[in-house]
Amino acid sequence: MYQEKKEQLQILETELVNRLNNLNKDLSKSHSSDSGEQAVERENDEVIESLRNETEIELSQVRKALTQITDGEYGSCQRCGEAINTKRLDAMPYSTLCIKCAEEQS
Repeated sequence: MYQEKKEQLQILETELVNRLNNLNKDLSKSHSSDSGEQAVERENDEVIESLRNETEIELSQVRKALTQITDGEYGSCQRCGEAINTKRLDAMPYSTLCIKCAEEQS
C-alpha cells in the first residue's frame, strides 16, 4: 500500500546519508594558520555543525518512517491513532503526527 512512500523515503535516506558524509568531511578539514581566517572557518564550522544536527534528526525521522512501513504502523498518528492526512504525508513523508496533534504539540 505504501510502496511509493517507501521508495521515496529510501531515496531521501540515501540523500541524507550522503549529505551527512559531506558535512562530516567539511568539519574534519584542518584550519588555516592565519588567525583571521581561523575565525571565519570556525564560524563556518558552527553553521556546518548545525546543518549536520538537522540532517541527523531528519535521517532519524526517515528511518523511523521506514520502520513504521515495515511494521504496518505507517500513516497513523503516534499520539491519537487517527490516520494522517495523505496530503500531509505527501508534503512530509516521515510525519508521525496528524496535523491536529502536531499543532497541539507546538
